[in-house]
Amino acid sequence: MFASPLALPLMWTELAVASWETVWHRTALMATGACSQAEYQSMVHEKMQAMTQASVALMTGRDAADVLNPFLNKARANAKRLRAA
Repeated sequence: MFASPLALPLMWTELAVASWETVWHRTALMATGACSQAEYQSMVHEKMQAMTQASVALMTGRDAADVLNPFLNKARANAKRLRAA
């Protein structure tokens, strides 16, 4: 299933770190009044999209990494994008 028994725990750890970074950046944007309407909408739409992809992976019998991947990919992308802003 996984190349290493640590693969899934490492994915969870990376998701936690990227999520925390994203929340930190977005909180700073909101606190300063710099959070755009597009960013607010993105907060909702990205979660809906990730949940849909994860649900499909779960319903088709994919492994845990495939279920977690949509959330991890979104969190990574958001952290990278917001870090650069």
